[in-house]
Amino acid sequence: MELALFDLDNTLLSGDSDYQWAQFLIERGVLQRAEYEAKNDHFLSQYKAGRLDIHEFLDFQLAPLARHPREKLDEWHGEFMRAKVRPMIRKKGIELVQRHLRDNHLCAIVTSTNAFITAPIAREFGGDHLLATELEVKDGRFTGRPSGVPCFRQGKVTRLAEWLGGQGWTLASFSESWFYSDSQNDLPLLERVTHPVAVDPDEILRREASTRGWQIIRLE
Repeated sequence: MELALFDLDNTLLSGDSDYQWAQFLIERGVLQRAEYEAKNDHFLSQYKAGRLDIHEFLDFQLAPLARHPREKLDEWHGEFMRAKVRPMIRKKGIELVQRHLRDNHLCAIVTSTNAFITAPIAREFGGDHLLATELEVKDGRFTGRPSGVPCFRQGKVTRLAEWLGGQGWTLASFSESWFYSDSQNDLPLLERVTHPVAVDPDEILRREASTRGWQIIRLE
């Protein structure tokens, strides 16, 4: 039994769906540009530098979801997929996921971006499983708060262990395991699989991968 895990943003996608969702809402006039654009850029810079406070970011990112009914959010998400996401989908990313699926590996996308944004994106790659930051729902509406451990940094390791444990497995249950990521923020999970793969990596991950002898690939 073998396991293949994939980061989403800047790995299977050529951009960041979290960032682009906020930009999309700004462009639609749902969010005020003067207030939100600078904050969106600020959090993206923090993420790239490995200094993101995930709880501060989620307060920013999830608040707009609580202001609107799910039907309107789903309508906007359909537009978001057409305008922002599909142009970012990497053909080589789809091919990579499909190759692991053909080899009968258990496959999952593991992303810090919340499940509302990423569930429709994950389906584009043909995989069956998504581990993402889950959202609290009350009376059919998002509350603007996360549910459970955010799927970020060490949280990815925690969420993976919870998911596998629910099926009676651990990471050690798999003879081989892969994790593909572009980001230094994913070092905690990369360190735990048998085949860590750096995909078009940031500077810090490239240095770590080179030092540790990890595979480095391009999906651009």
